[in-house]
Amino acid sequence: MNTNTQSRSRNRGRRQLIALAALFFVPLAVAFWLYYGESPLAPEGGTNKGDLIDPARPLPRVSLPIHAEGETAPDFLTGQWSMLYIGRGACDERCRKALYLTRQTRIALNKDFDRVQRIFLVSADCCDDLFLSSEHPDLLLVLLEGSESQRLLEAFPTYDGIDVTGAGRIYLVDPLGNLLMSYSEAAPDKALLKDLKKLLRLSHIG
Repeated sequence: MNTNTQSRSRNRGRRQLIALAALFFVPLAVAFWLYYGESPLAPEGGTNKGDLIDPARPLPRVSLPIHAEGETAPDFLTGQWSMLYIGRGACDERCRKALYLTRQTRIALNKDFDRVQRIFLVSADCCDDLFLSSEHPDLLLVLLEGSESQRLLEAFPTYDGIDVTGAGRIYLVDPLGNLLMSYSEAAPDKALLKDLKKLLRLSHIG
């Protein structure tokens, strides 16, 4: 094979690699531009939705203990969309309301149900097993213990100076492991479902 042929072959392989990467990253970028950017398709009254994390924050790959059964894989926050709640395992009223909201949101996704996982990052007092096992059997209980958990928590924004473990917020993570949105207790109940439905419809990853 002569030099020109080798060069053409390398260029063709490079173009194929770029095209393959675009299949994964471009749809998500377009989805965000359509929904949160200056597109005429962006919805009005966006302030009634969750809080956009701009720019999106890539979460670190960490292995953390799972309540009563081993550890997570380092990539447990990738491959699917994730709804996260961070709080104490005793699960107070805000915790119960947030977990109920994520459960009902996932159910309401219908055919997209399996594209989304629910994760409870437990900061202390683990756990109200009777309540969690009976009401939320699909919930992944991950314990925030050790230096790995601190690395993860440092990636989350703080609001009004309140530590992330006490903020009582729900967080939305994309299948690439990027932290995209957060929802306070004051956010409308339908905000999470509306945002997630739109993102799932516009994106072909996860």
